[in-house]
Formats: sequence, structure tokens, C-alpha cells
Amino acid sequence: MTTTLRPSEPLQQTADGGRSRTYDICVNSRRVGSVRVATDPAFGPAAGLIEGLRVDEPDRGRGRGTVAALASEEVLRGWGCGEVAVSVPADAEPALRMVRSLGYTERSRNMLKELPAEPPELPEGFAYRPATEEEFAQWSARSMAAFAQSWIERGVPEDRALAKAEDSRRRFLPQGLATPGVSVVVAVRDTEVVGYLWTGALDLEPGVRSGFVFEVEVHEDQRGRGYGRGLMLVAERVALAAGERRLGLHVFAGNTPAIRLYESLGYRTTFLNSSKRL
Repeated sequence: MTTTLRPSEPLQQTADGGRSRTYDICVNSRRVGSVRVATDPAFGPAAGLIEGLRVDEPDRGRGRGTVAALASEEVLRGWGCGEVAVSVPADAEPALRMVRSLGYTERSRNMLKELPAEPPELPEGFAYRPATEEEFAQWSARSMAAFAQSWIERGVPEDRALAKAEDSRRRFLPQGLATPGVSVVVAVRDTEVVGYLWTGALDLEPGVRSGFVFEVEVHEDQRGRGYGRGLMLVAERVALAAGERRLGLHVFAGNTPAIRLYESLGYRTTFLNSSKRL
């Protein structure tokens, strides 16, 4: 039996060169699932995405998904993409095995916590306050450069990494400190700023809004003193005050200290994000 992709909609194109298309996964013309292939709006038309790959229950375990993924990669090559990314639920073990067998490498993960009913107590002696405009400007420039560098270190070309950082700041902090629903606070030791926390809200799934930790940073010479934990507890308090019941975040693979901190605070991994060169 032959597994192929059959377009289920016209090719969608955007003014900036983006493309997307949904396909039926077919076995000898019989539909057994679907997949969406797209370029990544955050990284540009040279970066591809494989999304929503699903094989119907009766046809699972027969390699249909693997063939569909490989066919999707061929579509992206035809569009000029040099890289492809996938996001897989952390509990979807068969899909994770398939992704690993196809040569994808974990790049990052999404994590989520169900918030308690009451705001958590902060560590004794921990102090914080809202960032000033001057502090925000200094942190914002440094943060965007560091964010881009994190992608560069994971194999993303510099121009696409910078574009990703600029796109994130434009979408999530369009008005700086005045952006509705956004909070930027600093942790202080005596009068010295030792860390920053940027929180807001995000659609983690279509139509499902959640609080989100966009960034938590502790100055390198102040790490290991509990400021990161304190800022994460502040994030819970800010989210609860905004009426949120869940708090999500994104963390790069290999950032073991951060992942351990989040797990110790009750966060669980929801999605593993992986990529490979085409």
C-alpha cells in the first residue's frame, strides 16, 4: 500500500512570502489522516513547520505517520526551506519516538502549572518592585540580544534569530511597559537590581488563554541565592491577581538549572519542540 499526501485546500500565501497548506494523508486514495505544512512566521519563509499530523486510529502503528512526515519535509524542501520544526505533546510517546527516529533534536519545551487558589508566600527577605522606564530600556535591549543569541547557539542563522527576537518583542511588548496585561518587575537586594521578570498572557492553545512567563533573568553574579525562585513565585501572584488559573513558560533544551527549578515549583512539560536541517 502507498501512503501519499493529497492537498485538501488551495495553497495559502502571504505578502511576506509565507506559505501553508493542509493535506489529507491517503493510502491508495483512502483518507487516513491529515497534516498541515507551513513556513514559520516567526523565522521567515526559509523555516518550515509540520503541524497537526494525525493518523486515524485504525491506521496507526503501520508507519503512515512516518511516511507523511517525510512527504511533508519534501513539500518544505520544494518551498525552499532549509529547516523544519515540530511540536509534540510530551505524553505522545509514539510520536516522540517517530520524531527521534527521523533525526529531530529537541530544541525547547513548553511547561505549565495549575495555580493554587491562594497567592504563594515569598521567600523571607525577598524584595521586588515594578521596573522603571530606564531599567526597562536597559533590560529590553539586553534581553532581545540574549534571546537571539540563544537561537543562534541552537543552529538558527543570525538573521533569522534576530528576526525572531524582533517579532516576539513587537507582538508581546508593542507599547513597552504600557502594553496592556504586561508586567515587568525587578528583584532588588538592598537598592541593587539583581533580576527581572516579564509576564503577561498568551493563547497556549486556540481559545485557551493562560498567564505566561515570557522571561525571568537573574544577574549572573547573583545566581544560586533564590532570586529566580522568588521571581517565579511573584509570577504566580501576578497571574492570580489577573484572574488566571494557569501559568505557562518556554525553556530551551539544555537549560537544566531552569528546568529543575520549574519542576520543583510544580510545572510539568506539555510539549517538546524539536527541529532538524533539511
